[in-house]
Amino acid sequence: MRALFIVNPQATTTTSRTREVILGALASELDVTVAATEYRDHAGELARQAAGNGYDLVLSLGGDGTVNEVVNGLLATPSGLVRPRYAVIPGGSANVFIRSLGVPGDPVEATGVVLEALREGREREISLGRITSDKDDRYFTFCAGFGWDADVVQQVENERAQGRRATPALYAEVAVKLFFQGDIQDPSLSVVSRGRSLVGAYFAIVTNTTPWTYAGALPLQPTPSSRFELGLDAFALTHTSPAITGWILSQMFFPKGLPARGDGYVTWHDQDSLQITSSHPRAFQIDGEYLGDREQVNFQSVPKALRIIC
Repeated sequence: MRALFIVNPQATTTTSRTREVILGALASELDVTVAATEYRDHAGELARQAAGNGYDLVLSLGGDGTVNEVVNGLLATPSGLVRPRYAVIPGGSANVFIRSLGVPGDPVEATGVVLEALREGREREISLGRITSDKDDRYFTFCAGFGWDADVVQQVENERAQGRRATPALYAEVAVKLFFQGDIQDPSLSVVSRGRSLVGAYFAIVTNTTPWTYAGALPLQPTPSSRFELGLDAFALTHTSPAITGWILSQMFFPKGLPARGDGYVTWHDQDSLQITSSHPRAFQIDGEYLGDREQVNFQSVPKALRIIC
């Protein structure tokens, strides 16, 4: 089997020695070509060209940003060509997507799982989320966020540009700082779904699986019923007092996640499509990558969009 191994050399939790071990394991069972990413969306370009270059399988080593680029590249495979299957090896700080699949967060162990799945012919079809706006037409694997969480992602990216590592502690520090600075106190968002609408939300997220994200080893689950095999789920915060917000966040840490109904928030489950608008531009992110400010984004569930080896 011919495989393209896309490697992000800036992956935060791997070393050159780890990458050599992983490559050695893959090369023992696959005809592997390695391609290192050099700039933003390079992984997407490589994945988009993979079918035309005769690859049956695309693997990637990197974080959720690398995964998102590869997925969007694969979904742009030219018509008439067979889209390669995909396998993910974690190399980022959070690795939400791969952990949601049930694959180990350790890159060497995850490589063993991928090779075992290939030997056994084990794969999984998953749905994806798709966003469209006046600036976007792309897919996300596990979440998209409008407002506060996107502000946090943007600020963390700024901190990383200044040399700080994107650790769970940094995300928590930035989230608390922005909350008490009042960045969340902006009820500009409206959410519209099939037969139901909400006006006056402070921030909103749309999920394709659970969890929304991780705080270290702990999953945060605002939409615990979200699954790769179903439509999209969503959560919107409607009150922002420290007491109510603190209670809501604490419930997300529980094993069963946040209840579907409660004070201070609204949730949606298994939706084919949703639309979120803002009365003025707000920060927006997908899969932990800041995209900029948006005023309207349309969301669509794309069933069985991708074959994953896991």
